[in-house]
Amino acid sequence: MEPLKSIMTSVVLGAALVASQAAMAEKVLKIGTTGQLGMPIGDAIDQALIPAMEKASGGKMRIEPHYQGSLCAEQKCGEQANQGLLSLWTSSTANFGSFGTELAIFDLPFIFKSLDDAKRISDGWLAERQCKLALENAGHICLSVYSSGGFRQLGNATKSVKVPDDMKGLKWRVTKSPVEYMLVKNWGAVPVPYDWGQLYQGLQSGIVEGQYVATPWQHVAKLHEVAKYFTEIGGMWSGNIIAMDSGQYNALSAEEKKWVHVAADAYGARVNELDNLWVSSGEKAIKASINEWYTPTEAELSEWRKGAIGAWIDAKGTFEPAVARRVLLEQGLDDFVAQLEKAGAL
Repeated sequence: MEPLKSIMTSVVLGAALVASQAAMAEKVLKIGTTGQLGMPIGDAIDQALIPAMEKASGGKMRIEPHYQGSLCAEQKCGEQANQGLLSLWTSSTANFGSFGTELAIFDLPFIFKSLDDAKRISDGWLAERQCKLALENAGHICLSVYSSGGFRQLGNATKSVKVPDDMKGLKWRVTKSPVEYMLVKNWGAVPVPYDWGQLYQGLQSGIVEGQYVATPWQHVAKLHEVAKYFTEIGGMWSGNIIAMDSGQYNALSAEEKKWVHVAADAYGARVNELDNLWVSSGEKAIKASINEWYTPTEAELSEWRKGAIGAWIDAKGTFEPAVARRVLLEQGLDDFVAQLEKAGAL
């Protein structure tokens, strides 16, 4: 019996050793995100990023998600990635500005004409180019650029707004974004910095009369219950990224980098699909309960774009004029290019 016992012991120890070696071989990439399950970013991590990584790596690399800001907010997640506390993080392109200007071009007002244009260009050559620069210069690589909420749209509780002149004198809620402040001011409204969490009550009481927020977020916050007039101007696109610390990325083998890109590409495709549904369902629900959803004519949109020129001038130095010109011309926005050039913004 002793030899049998010895054999069994060897088998058990061997199995344990194999399991231990397998566990040691598995590489875990921790991702910090403010996204949550039940919304596009969180669901895309769960439905695409995690399974795509499992499949691509054959289980050798795994994504460990931390949703809803449980580890960090966007900027802090980037800082923690730099410190090696996590590997991946999601962020708005605006908040990436804490690390460099490589993605600032995505936040220029009216850089994209439509959601289709934004998806086509941001998911193509522009993202490839700017993400390469982010890897070289900013301490991070953005692996995918995508939408989180589509475009911001104007909503107000006072009256129909068709052109910028209709906003004159209205108290308009703004965030801390200098670009947003400049836009609202140039359109003739009175910019009022106001907390997001209090916006419903602010619109209800008249402390503020309007807001410029992405459609699905307006629906989530039920702003359409108090703001009954909407204007579909687009303008500011809600760009987001999934990023990785460049030091950790550069330390990966060529094969491991390939797995990361396969997973990130699957994530980007899925998050865009989910976001399109989120935008359309939010827009449909808003339209069903408001007084007016106005879509400006092309001539009227030209007036809205004219009001954005000051923001482009303020942003000079954060983007390459030749690149921005190419983006606009690819969408047939020749007139806007002429306006920007005349003002010295390009």
